Amino acid sequence: MHLHQTEPSRLTGLLSLDDVDHLLTETAIRTPSVRLARDGSVLPESRYTRRGASLAGAPLTGLVDARRLLAEVDDGATAVLQGLHRSWPPLRDLVAQLELDLGHPCQANAYLTPPGSQGFAVHSDTHDVFVFQTHGQKRWEIHTEGRVDDVLLEPGLSMYLPTGTPHAARAEESASLHVTIGINQVTWRRVLERTLLDVVAAVPDDHLPAGYLDHPERLVAGLRERLDEVAEAVRRLDAAEVVDQRVERFLSSRGTRLPGGLRDLLAVSDLDDDTVLRRRAGHPCVLVDTDSGLRVLLGDRTLDVPARLRPALELVRERETLAPADLADHLDPESRLVLCRRLVREGLLTVVTG
Repeated sequence: MHLHQTEPSRLTGLLSLDDVDHLLTETAIRTPSVRLARDGSVLPESRYTRRGASLAGAPLTGLVDARRLLAEVDDGATAVLQGLHRSWPPLRDLVAQLELDLGHPCQANAYLTPPGSQGFAVHSDTHDVFVFQTHGQKRWEIHTEGRVDDVLLEPGLSMYLPTGTPHAARAEESASLHVTIGINQVTWRRVLERTLLDVVAAVPDDHLPAGYLDHPERLVAGLRERLDEVAEAVRRLDAAEVVDQRVERFLSSRGTRLPGGLRDLLAVSDLDDDTVLRRRAGHPCVLVDTDSGLRVLLGDRTLDVPARLRPALELVRERETLAPADLADHLDPESRLVLCRRLVREGLLTVVTG
């Protein structure tokens, strides 16, 4: 366990009580984006969802009934908002940047607990977590190294819990709202499993010999031969190449985040040499040389371009804001407009308006 104190506003602005009120009562939120728990038990969805809801004639399942949900919260249930890294912009941006800093997939959940209540009994998570309070106080029971620590979280104080740390928490005299950032660590075992699976996938998928149950030696010989082939393929692996593939896979498979993307799409045709452009926060721009040119890793995709664009793209990487004219040392007027328009469409750059 590790505690860190910071200015409360740096954390409370990420998800406020009013924000949660809005999500639960005004957005037609559906399960599994929200669930309820009380005293260690998860409540059935039927307790707080509507039946018979539809949209354009198609049935909607798991639609939250705000009145019934609030009644359960009033009766002591904790509302868990799941997957906020996909739907709530401040947490989405925080998680995106954290993934780039750590190199591990991350997620964000929030827990709204009424005064004096507890959602879950003592339990442990299968991943590391960062926890921070954005409203009220919550008293945590942390089991570490044969002792139990008592921690009172309040806005401005965050806590790190390693994988497998047993814990439980209860709200104090007022309602509590805290956010948990989960770090879904990529382990050496997973890297090795993926690497070996790629090797095994290259082995011909022919059938086992008929009659091997009575003559297992036939199977032994064939298996020994294939194990030798796999072992030789593993010995030929280039560790640097495997790591490069891992990095490229990670930096091209993150979730798509395009706030303002519609406005950018409508404005890109009017882009000129003096249009101010900004790098989207949390979006990588990693340049990888290939046999045929240059590959740009953009987070949720890759972009293959001619190698001659490297100097211009290195400048784009370095600058928080720029205009196409800033690329004049590297590209002619038409080429730099084409590149900038493409980077806007790909989501790396956004058009600054106003």
